[in-house]
Amino acid sequence: MRLALPAWMRLSPRYAPYALLAPFLILFVVFGLFPLLFSLYLSFHSWEPTSGLGAMHWVGLDNFRFALADAWFWKSLGNTAWLAVASGVPQHLVAIPLATFLHIAFRRSRNAVVGAYFLPYITSSVAIAILFSSLFSTDYGLVNLAIAHLREWPLVGALMPAQAVDWLNDPDSLKPAIATLVFWRYVGFNVVLYLAALQTIPPDLYEAATMDGAGRFQQFFHITLPSLRPMIFFGVTLSIIGGLQLFEEPFILTGGKGGSDQAGMTAAVYLYRNAFDFNDFGAASAMSWLLFLIVAALTWLTHRAFRRKDD
Repeated sequence: MRLALPAWMRLSPRYAPYALLAPFLILFVVFGLFPLLFSLYLSFHSWEPTSGLGAMHWVGLDNFRFALADAWFWKSLGNTAWLAVASGVPQHLVAIPLATFLHIAFRRSRNAVVGAYFLPYITSSVAIAILFSSLFSTDYGLVNLAIAHLREWPLVGALMPAQAVDWLNDPDSLKPAIATLVFWRYVGFNVVLYLAALQTIPPDLYEAATMDGAGRFQQFFHITLPSLRPMIFFGVTLSIIGGLQLFEEPFILTGGKGGSDQAGMTAAVYLYRNAFDFNDFGAASAMSWLLFLIVAALTWLTHRAFRRKDD
């Protein structure tokens, strides 16, 4: 026997979709749209948060002028660009041939192998950063231990540093350490992307190329790479956006301060420091919108570059 719902609990088919979407829309407005608009509003104000909302003072474009004249902001952008290139480019140079190899060599156990490569991406950033802090330790890290062993080899030893490298305190070594961490964490994600794209390429193309006498390398450069162009564009776009917003890895490795000589202070880390260390939320908001414009411009340029090649 069915129980009839009260009239006030019955939804008209006309309004049912809106009622079902309401929880998502409420959460999006509260935790997505409102912070976004509030940060834009805040970028034109000077605000001491401990004094309440009434302490806001309109300053116009002063926060943007301060950001554009701030040497640390430009240095953080330079660090961000260096890390984005040093960690992002190798990801794709390794992920594409690695995904091709996994696609060809592994058939039955492919999912297990791909899962192993994808595991760093879903692992906690804090756990990964702590692990790499131990690996790059000056006195007891495995990286310096490996360098010490390589130093004893006849030919390779001449290329190794004479002393243990202070990876996390030396400005010249901090950036490569962070780039290595970022590369290790995200290369598996790109492998999954390219492997998914490889499975959409018709096998008939390779069979026809084989019958025409094309080898593996010719098939890779003339069939695989052109077919992967849409996914390469997608992966490069994600790398640009993620690289310019890099925060967790350098923040944890440097203790949230940017490291020696601010060598590991990315733009996102500097935004955080402006807001929560220096209590300058207005300047931090202005810098965040400047960073957004840079990300949008580079994404547009990437789209134009890929579309021009397609034309």
